[in-house]
Amino acid sequence: MAFKKSFDTLLSESSQLHGHLCPGQVIGVRMAMLGCTLIGLEDPTSREQIKKLIVYIEMDRCAGDAVAHVTGVKLGRRSLKFMDYGIMAATFLNLETGQAFRIISTEEARDLADLYAPGIEGKGAQQLEAYKLMPDDVLFRVQAVAVDIREYDMPGPTRKKSICSRCSQMIRDDREVMIDNTPVCRPCAGAAYFSDAREVSLGSLLKKGETDNTLNHEGEIAC
Repeated sequence: MAFKKSFDTLLSESSQLHGHLCPGQVIGVRMAMLGCTLIGLEDPTSREQIKKLIVYIEMDRCAGDAVAHVTGVKLGRRSLKFMDYGIMAATFLNLETGQAFRIISTEEARDLADLYAPGIEGKGAQQLEAYKLMPDDVLFRVQAVAVDIREYDMPGPTRKKSICSRCSQMIRDDREVMIDNTPVCRPCAGAAYFSDAREVSLGSLLKKGETDNTLNHEGEIAC
């Protein structure tokens, strides 16, 4: 089964959207092409196949953008799942068949860059060219895996809504924490990524912004 778009086309598109061409883009494009091929999707962004695909990305690096571009998965569609593992890996799940494969970028590939792209100066430039040429089984390790996706993590409309018993914020898709048998949102439960939250007046902030854009002491516009 051949992927509908070529590697060169996907790499060019992905790099343009990402903002630059780098070794991570090469890894991400190849990882996504391999993962989709293994689960039987050669045109994952098409109307017929896009609803069959879930991708779990384990890194917030350049390769992640490439995987998302090639596959068409998005946070807003709930087809992209970010697992903050810090590992250069992604799992590709075919919802129709249940088949899933986890593709992991090998650390050994870095050491083999000189073998596949000799004479190229610069570590990044050498890796970029080498990663284009390495066989899949050198660049990646592949694991057949089982993914037990919950009903509340599936694409589609919200399946459950709860109201936080402390701040009255709506909580969607079973993300609440139960404390004393009542639903509590994660920030109120002390599990937030932020701290020292305090309400502010949007109007006052906007007015302050207008004031800050006045002339500075040198007569130039401050920005």
